Amino acid sequence: MPVETDINVTANSAQQYVTFIINNEIYGIEVLRVKEIVGMTTITPVPNSEKYLKGVINLRGLVVPVIDLRLKFNLPEKEYDAFTVILIVEHKNSLVGVIVDSVSDVITAKGKLQDVPNFHTSIEREVLKGVLNQDNNLIIILNPDIMLTAKDVESISEFGEDSAVDEEAKEKF
Repeated sequence: MPVETDINVTANSAQQYVTFIINNEIYGIEVLRVKEIVGMTTITPVPNSEKYLKGVINLRGLVVPVIDLRLKFNLPEKEYDAFTVILIVEHKNSLVGVIVDSVSDVITAKGKLQDVPNFHTSIEREVLKGVLNQDNNLIIILNPDIMLTAKDVESISEFGEDSAVDEEAKEKF
């Protein structure tokens, strides 16, 4: 049974981020974009999709695509453990599940979000919204609207047409 946690938000949420760990690095997403945190659950694979697109989950009747950020960022695959969770994130006009190694904290930014420096990285530059220097820790802030490509959304839609997914859930993609 999945563990669910609602994210409580204060009035100053524009500068708050949910932070999480992937491959011992700290990442963050705006707190208003994270709808909930779900423990690992059964993921239905999507045929002929990218390796990082793990499949879809049923979230209280909604079909939600799930991506593994380790694989999306070309990092080594890691077996899921008790700390591994799925962040349910607002992606454009729908929801997407994002598998992370563990959730860290909700922080309030003490400084300004800085531009991403120009250097070679295995992460697509558009996915990186900026870098936050918080208590001498660099936190990479992600842009959830870029996490799924048009091809990924198409794969999910095709999967939904071939299965018993209800029409309302398919329209969310």
